[in-house]
Amino acid sequence: MSKVISSLAEAVLKVRDGASIVVGGFGLCGIPEKLIMQLKEQGTTDLTIYSNNCGVDEWGLGLLLENKQIKKMVASYVGENKVFEQQFLSGELEVELCPQGTLAERLRAGGAGIPAFYTATGVGTEVAQGKEHKEFNGKKYIMEEGIVADFAFVKAWKADPFGNLVFRKTARNFNPIVATAGKITIVEVEELVGAGELDPDEIHTAGVYVQHVYAGQNYEKRIERLTTSKEA
Repeated sequence: MSKVISSLAEAVLKVRDGASIVVGGFGLCGIPEKLIMQLKEQGTTDLTIYSNNCGVDEWGLGLLLENKQIKKMVASYVGENKVFEQQFLSGELEVELCPQGTLAERLRAGGAGIPAFYTATGVGTEVAQGKEHKEFNGKKYIMEEGIVADFAFVKAWKADPFGNLVFRKTARNFNPIVATAGKITIVEVEELVGAGELDPDEIHTAGVYVQHVYAGQNYEKRIERLTTSKEA
């Protein structure tokens, strides 16, 4: 059965106020920019967002921040966004900082049906406050819960009508595990191919995790920090 949709508005309409969303991407690489812009246009509020970072001012998840649609942000890095800083310091935005590897594993665990796991990362720091501690082989660990959100927003390079996905190079980052960690996974792709055109060995995420696929156009591959060498 084809999972292809012709309108992002059709899929995003299901995202109601107070929903939780896991969002793929790392920095500005591999972000589901069309889904984010559609959600901004829809105006859904009180969102809980799980993502490695929160975009930058005026792009990516930063668009939702500026529109004050995000209530809580769970991320590992937030250093590129002044609006984020302002809203956090003013108490408008609830923030949970999570070590990057732990965040990745929480997403992977949630997608695999694992409710929680133990990790040594964060022991003895503020990250461990209020969390269950346990000792294994003389070493302390803290328990972290898996993440399963109401929705997953994913950016892929290629997809077939059944939702099988291929990611391109570094855009693969968080997207494959994010795709598994949503109850409803919506994917935007640069290229939609026919059934049977993808080599099974090149598929990164199986279509069983995907509910909707949208073929986008005119993607902006922005650079987060432009660094150029000086002429001799």
